[in-house]
Amino acid sequence: MFKNLALALTAVIALTSCTKKPSTDGTATSSNANEILVGEYGSMTGSEATFGISTHEGIQLAFKQINNTGGINGKLLKLISLDNQGKPEEAATAVQKLITQNKVVAVLGEVASSRSLAAAPIAQQYKIPMVSPSSTNPKVTEVGDYIFRVCFIDPFQGTVMAKFAAENLKAKKVAIMTDVKSDYSVGLAKFFKEKFEDLGGKVVSEQSYASQDIDFKAQLTAIKAAKPDAIFIPGYYTEVGLISRQAKGLGIKAALLGGDGWDSSKLFEIGKEAIVGGYFSNHYTTESKDKKVQEFISAYKDAYNKVPDGLAAMGYDAAMVLVDAMKRAKEPTPEAIRDQLATTKDFIAVTGKITIDEKRNATKPAVVVQVKGQDKYGYVTTINP
Repeated sequence: MFKNLALALTAVIALTSCTKKPSTDGTATSSNANEILVGEYGSMTGSEATFGISTHEGIQLAFKQINNTGGINGKLLKLISLDNQGKPEEAATAVQKLITQNKVVAVLGEVASSRSLAAAPIAQQYKIPMVSPSSTNPKVTEVGDYIFRVCFIDPFQGTVMAKFAAENLKAKKVAIMTDVKSDYSVGLAKFFKEKFEDLGGKVVSEQSYASQDIDFKAQLTAIKAAKPDAIFIPGYYTEVGLISRQAKGLGIKAALLGGDGWDSSKLFEIGKEAIVGGYFSNHYTTESKDKKVQEFISAYKDAYNKVPDGLAAMGYDAAMVLVDAMKRAKEPTPEAIRDQLATTKDFIAVTGKITIDEKRNATKPAVVVQVKGQDKYGYVTTINP
């Protein structure tokens, strides 16, 4: 499936209306004064492909809804999407192309912090606003004043899970497994450790691995010997699923904890029953009774015949925050859009009320959910900033 999707998405997915055909040569630009070009780059293939696909679907749904209601001041949005294959170097290449060849006025992406960090300097150099749906590492927006995000950041996410471990699970001792190749994982592990120790807890074992590793028994054996109450694994779903199965195979009973990188239908497919009962912080819960959440879920189901995960919701919200800024701008120029993004306040989104602060980060709540089964996550609690 991913191979076929790559062929379709590595070139371009251009969205203008239900009848307009997408460009297929990857060089689409608009000579139509009634169109606004927006770029997107994401991991449509690779080990975190569900992140890119979900985010893309959320963005696509948002743009379709906006175009169906007349667009922005009479102009239709045209989405140009490029696949970075889950590679930082490809992310940089994609954004360079979107800006210099496709002439987009703004960029949406990326999910993974490592890839956002590779691409953000290019967007900043050309002064094109970039809005990350889900990159949580603090360094992303520190790149410059054209870089924004609509998700919470790792210091907050790490605090959420540390407080949850100490206060909700009553954990006294924890172990941490960090993906040393991931800026996301390294940052989240750091902030979790600091907060957990501030709360009086003890980190009894710190182990590392690298993305695409498949054997974690040595690290898990060391963790088992330390007898932690919980294991914090701030990684992505592929490795987390494998770690959970190997932990169960070694007889480890400690609770498994993680961040939003767990959020994928592939998590259960890989981890099976071993991941059931694990907890992770996320951007929203499908169990919410909020009208906006339920309307989004219904529209997404109609479009894609599945329940939207947190990444889909974040893609949708990133697109809608960008659209809101475009509507408030006198003209859809990069500079005007950037200025309006910076003034975003109390925007009612699917994943909560979003305010962009002076560092271009989003102030918003997080939820903690528990894995119940395939695409089943039970809501546990909400943590506010």
